[in-house]
Amino acid sequence: MPKSNDESQALCLDPNGGLPRLLEIMARLRDPESGCPWDIEQTFETIAPYTIEEAYEVADAIALDDMAELEGELGDLLLQVIYYTQMGREAGHFDFESVTKNISDKMIARHPHVFGDESRDKSATQQTADWEKIKAAERAGKTGEKQGALDGVAKALPALTRAVKLQKRAARVGFDWPSTDQVIAKIAEESAELLEARTKLSEAEVAEEFGDLMFVVANLARHLKLDPEAALRAANAKFTRRFNAVERHLAKRGKTAQQSNLAELDRLWDRVKRDEKG
Repeated sequence: MPKSNDESQALCLDPNGGLPRLLEIMARLRDPESGCPWDIEQTFETIAPYTIEEAYEVADAIALDDMAELEGELGDLLLQVIYYTQMGREAGHFDFESVTKNISDKMIARHPHVFGDESRDKSATQQTADWEKIKAAERAGKTGEKQGALDGVAKALPALTRAVKLQKRAARVGFDWPSTDQVIAKIAEESAELLEARTKLSEAEVAEEFGDLMFVVANLARHLKLDPEAALRAANAKFTRRFNAVERHLAKRGKTAQQSNLAELDRLWDRVKRDEKG
């Protein structure tokens, strides 16, 4: 039953209103007559980039071990879900209640060792394998057809993350190098092909060879049990930290990076590295 204007306003302004308060705030923002013009104009497609951005900001807060920041970022991420469910309700597709029911049912179905009569006496590896079997059965149930090993891996994932997921799926059916040494040898092979392509092939072919190299590097991360996205984020942070330090050293000399040559920048870079290592 829709709330009166007074009831709606009271709930929106209630600091202890919890989740119902947030749902009502979004409904008010999207109200075609009295809502916010910007919020009213948004669609699933326009909100999607914000969702990805908010997820990365959650990851950043975790990496910084900043719990106060994480609290705020989780709220921002939750707002994305509220946004989608409000738009889904308006279009008659779904609403917050149906979405929460769906995920609750899914968690029950995927954890028979917790909510059913299956034994919990199995390793985390076996539980992961069982989870994947259940997911595969769910995917097949949606289409009525047997699914391929790589079906269902989201195309919008960051490329490195998607590469690892594709490789894990292929490995489950036996398509994988048995040792890390073979992956490293393949990296050397792909590197050589890229160097050759650089001078002999078209730009599109060079890009293809570069993609092949990146794909194998992602596979090496998987074999080393590393997250390539996290490793690259850490490398980005390290580069940023060190380059900022170089710029500070230059500033003490009354110079900028643009006013310096490569030799001076390299010397300062090496100095920053030495200082970091103590």
